[in-house]
Amino acid sequence: MCVGIPMRIASVEPDHGTAVASGRGRTETINVLLVETVAPGDWVLAFQGSAIRTLTPDEARETDAALDALQAVLDGTGSIDSFFPDLADREPQLPAHLKGNAP
Repeated sequence: MCVGIPMRIASVEPDHGTAVASGRGRTETINVLLVETVAPGDWVLAFQGSAIRTLTPDEARETDAALDALQAVLDGTGSIDSFFPDLADREPQLPAHLKGNAP
């Protein structure tokens, strides 16, 4: 499965269009040419060795939480409700654009 992960920029090599970034237990050099300028401390969504967009710290935290939940499901551990308390104990609802003309 290919999933983008939030990574925090540690250092930038502007002459090479790369940055060293860390996230989800790993550190790697990523290409940052697809995003506007980045600086140490910035968050990016990294996918297959490239930063594809910048993230706010809240977006990075929410994405990490969703990836933690996915890992828990794959491992068969933990309570899914604890990862998504806003969805627990309620009937799922379709968004308006998916309801169509159904009552």
